[in-house]
Amino acid sequence: MSGSSPAARLQQLFEGHRLTPTQRRIAHSMVRRAGDVPFLSSVELAEMAGVSQPSVTRFAVALGFDGYPALRRHLREVAPGPVEGGARAAADTYNEYQQAVRAEIENLQHLAELLADPTPVERAGRLLAASRPLPVLGLRAASSQARGFGYFAAKVHPDVRVLDEGGSMLHDRIDAARRAGASALVCFALPRHPKEVVDALAYAQEQGLTVVSVADSAFAPVAKHSDLLIPAAVGTGLAFDTACAPMLLGRVLLEAMCDDLPDAQARLEEFDARAAARGLFVE
Repeated sequence: MSGSSPAARLQQLFEGHRLTPTQRRIAHSMVRRAGDVPFLSSVELAEMAGVSQPSVTRFAVALGFDGYPALRRHLREVAPGPVEGGARAAADTYNEYQQAVRAEIENLQHLAELLADPTPVERAGRLLAASRPLPVLGLRAASSQARGFGYFAAKVHPDVRVLDEGGSMLHDRIDAARRAGASALVCFALPRHPKEVVDALAYAQEQGLTVVSVADSAFAPVAKHSDLLIPAAVGTGLAFDTACAPMLLGRVLLEAMCDDLPDAQARLEEFDARAAARGLFVE
């Protein structure tokens, strides 16, 4: 456990515990600021998560500790080393843009550790490959992730339907996909999480669709309505979140889906031939 990233250590600590919505909110905030958490007071953590200080104490007890000080001591013990002295001085030499890049590198390292067990991704690939059509949901901040996934998925999957606009017709489009034979839906869910996405996933499950979600945390609001959730953290060091890890996870899911589509390679070759005939790309 000590060799993994701070975010990975926190995820492992939370696994197997039944947490309340407030406690999931605290856990989510801790994962997003994993490197800082061992050095925060209970009051500071409460402010960061937008909850009360007693809620932080109850959260620590729910994890099996006597209180928050015991939880913080545990986090400091499993940390690879104190964030001070030479390490702190080295970090201070980076400007805010460099720090944002380094934070994304850590997110990618955490994703690499998560993918050491390929079972969830392989299962997701099978579910998505088998769904005809395949609805791809992503609203607001996650809409670009959904469109990017849908663009590439359409090259190998016969019927991909990107749902990147909310409104009263969103449920209608889920209904249409289900009636056409869809068995699964893939959702990209990033902060801030629109309530409409949570409602849409609940509706999709009610209609019998299996929901596969890519979210910024295992404790994201969409977790309650996801049959399979694979987390990929976002960067929070700039004015707007960065989503390199969720984008890469989307490409990994595409790879897994291709492995379960026997005609994927033939479809790609056919597209390349048509593109060449049309002079579509500059060589």
